[in-house]
Amino acid sequence: MKTIAALLTALVLSGAAISADPERLKDAADVIKEMATTDDKGIPTNLLSKARCVVVIPSLTKVAFGVGGQFGKGYLSCRTGSGWSAPGSIRVEGGSFGFQIGGSATDVILLIMNDRGMDKLLSNEFKVGADASVAAGPVGRQASAETDITMRAEMLAYSRSRGVFAGIAIQGSTLRQDSDENEELYGRKIPNREIVGGKVTIPDAAKPFIDALSKY
Repeated sequence: MKTIAALLTALVLSGAAISADPERLKDAADVIKEMATTDDKGIPTNLLSKARCVVVIPSLTKVAFGVGGQFGKGYLSCRTGSGWSAPGSIRVEGGSFGFQIGGSATDVILLIMNDRGMDKLLSNEFKVGADASVAAGPVGRQASAETDITMRAEMLAYSRSRGVFAGIAIQGSTLRQDSDENEELYGRKIPNREIVGGKVTIPDAAKPFIDALSKY
């Protein structure tokens, strides 16, 4: 019980640290920039060109000691008639049970491939795998060999750790919009669905992230 209590305390404290981090948008932009320089070892450009929305969660953290948990905060942007939208804020939370010891942090990228996936993404919250289908995304030339997966999945999930991109399975995680973060960015608690509609001005702090996404 002491171990579990210590873990939960660590999760709460780490969540507070995430909330106070002013570098998150910069980190998200850096993930996109590196994604653009991995040549044939990264996320295929033909898949990104088909994606309706992109989610970047820099430094998703997993903590485990008998019982595990994961949490992180990031940003999403969706296609509009004139490019990529201003970013909405999102957080991911999830838990798993098993014999796990250790902790790790990795960047997570989600490609939202169709309208149904986009609709789920823009809801107040949804559970990955239950409310929307997700598959580990192919990397490099594997994209051409994974046509069935990319056609069926509403979302494709990737991780980046130490500069290496790979597909990941994140079933069971809950994604929800982060109203407090949106309020910090836009001065009011504006919902993500309104933000990505194309009529919200991109704040200065978010321009490097959107510029990197547009360039890639």
